[in-house]
Amino acid sequence: MATLLRSRLVPLLTLLAGIAASASAQSAAPPTTRAHVERLASPSMEGRLAGSPGEQQAAQYLVEQLTRMGARPLPGQTSMLSPFTFTAGSKDGGSSITVTRGTTPSTFRSSTEVQALSFSDSAEVSGPVVFAGYGIVVPSSATFGYDSYQGLDVKDRIVVVLRYFPEDADATTRAALARYSDLRYKAQAARQRGAKALVVITGPRSPNAGAVVPMSFDTALAGSGLVAASASGAVAEAIFTALDDKTLEGVQKEFDAGNPHTTGFAIPNLTLTVSARVVREQQTGRNVVAYLPATPAAAASRPWVVIGAHYDHLGRGSAGNSLAAADQAGQIHHGADDNASGTAAVLAIADALARVPRKRHLVVAFWSGEELGLIGSTAFVNAPPVPIAEMAAYLNFDMVGRSTDNKLTVQATGTSPAWPRLLEQANVAAGFDLVLQEDPYQPTDVSSFNGVGVASLAFFTGAHTDYHKPSDTAEKINYDDLDRIAGFAGTIARRLLDADEPPLFTKVEQKTDTGGRAGLRIFTGTIPDYATEVKGLLLGGVIGGGPAEQAGLQKGDIIVELAGQSIANIYDYTYALDLLKIGQPATVVYTRGSARRTTTLTPSARK
Repeated sequence: MATLLRSRLVPLLTLLAGIAASASAQSAAPPTTRAHVERLASPSMEGRLAGSPGEQQAAQYLVEQLTRMGARPLPGQTSMLSPFTFTAGSKDGGSSITVTRGTTPSTFRSSTEVQALSFSDSAEVSGPVVFAGYGIVVPSSATFGYDSYQGLDVKDRIVVVLRYFPEDADATTRAALARYSDLRYKAQAARQRGAKALVVITGPRSPNAGAVVPMSFDTALAGSGLVAASASGAVAEAIFTALDDKTLEGVQKEFDAGNPHTTGFAIPNLTLTVSARVVREQQTGRNVVAYLPATPAAAASRPWVVIGAHYDHLGRGSAGNSLAAADQAGQIHHGADDNASGTAAVLAIADALARVPRKRHLVVAFWSGEELGLIGSTAFVNAPPVPIAEMAAYLNFDMVGRSTDNKLTVQATGTSPAWPRLLEQANVAAGFDLVLQEDPYQPTDVSSFNGVGVASLAFFTGAHTDYHKPSDTAEKINYDDLDRIAGFAGTIARRLLDADEPPLFTKVEQKTDTGGRAGLRIFTGTIPDYATEVKGLLLGGVIGGGPAEQAGLQKGDIIVELAGQSIANIYDYTYALDLLKIGQPATVVYTRGSARRTTTLTPSARK
């Protein structure tokens, strides 16, 4: 193996030596990829969560490295830092519930008694009360029938529901109900039936009995279209004392059997006033973007080449996307492979290309907010400092530090007919076992550039057991192969810089399997925009050849209703997908500009 590795490193080292020789006037060698990874994944940067001091520290390090190699801010910009705002979470701004029985009100204001749910609208509403059991509705598309609202009229009423799902149901029933017990789903079900508000109580027979639901991390820019709050056991007791012949524990026991025919009921002579105050916490993330000018300057009219990687990670895992075990909760998620490795690769490529003549400008970009939904790269392409039409190509690096068995995956190869031959030629020296994937619709920043018609490639060495865990640390990186990847991709970037013509962009049509096998996931071909505040689902794009494109939907449309289900945000849309069936048309209501339109979308099956 050592001999094989040396044989593959020789051409790469020769290439890098040639680059260095062509720039003999340059000073000392740049930092190694190991040095970059160890710095970015160090404890002092605390996991580089977007908007955090650790992210700011990492951004400053990247600015220093770009300055050292002679990069400049983009034309018209005074800094390499490109800030963007995003919703970093929610907090309770002082919510309350007033329980009025007859003419006697009791108001609860303490944070231990009332907490707005993170997705609530900020408003105050009053109304009569209906208890709807666990508030669970299983869509008709499922094989298991359960509807907590069967026989109930909740229009213009305050709906009270139990947290979680039936405690005593058999394992099969619990498994069927668990999927639909999420509080967002419960809120959507109540809103769809005309409720004014949702109040969630943790019953005496449930885990965390009587406790309020703590504010969770929530990046939604818009509320759920409903006032929603969690109430303590004391509030629940005040509500249920209006029932002379029932207790909350007795009522919960009836529902805990999981019998779908157990029904809720109105609570007479009772009015609730629910005041929810949700403060959306806005933070600032920072893309780091610079460029190496074309040489000679006369070549500057050619389209630019862009190389990039996201440098943010999960901080201490509080954003809800950590896969840490219980005993790792709150620990620093170092993100050595995800994505200090990709950041180091881009720095290495830029360092090498800074030392040679360039017939095109080279943009060097580091994105923040990728872990929160491609927010940084989306902000860049939505307001590009360089016109999209002047971008020749984009090369993305995300998790390129853990190569095994000499494998390297290159995604998005279908975005240009130029890619297969270019990859083959560059790989003669690198010697990777390449896995080529045409699909550009990946959960990484390459998707942002594909969405605006830029021919792209994404480099990736695969997932591993340390993904999104504190154990993704610098000593586990395969630095020899990381250097080989940087050399391989650097060769491709240099050929793009030298080429007379940019690669032709090709829109990739999503390949789907419509065979109707059981267990296939619904595919609609929509690409959500996570970074813009709207009521509904804003489309950042549609997948070529997919159901959404065939239905006439396009980037910028806002879906407000799907299959009869109103859509207030991305979460509503996700849940509404459960109403769809493969091959069966569904009505979509959307807005385009000021016009409200209707179309029919026929879902297919995702492979």
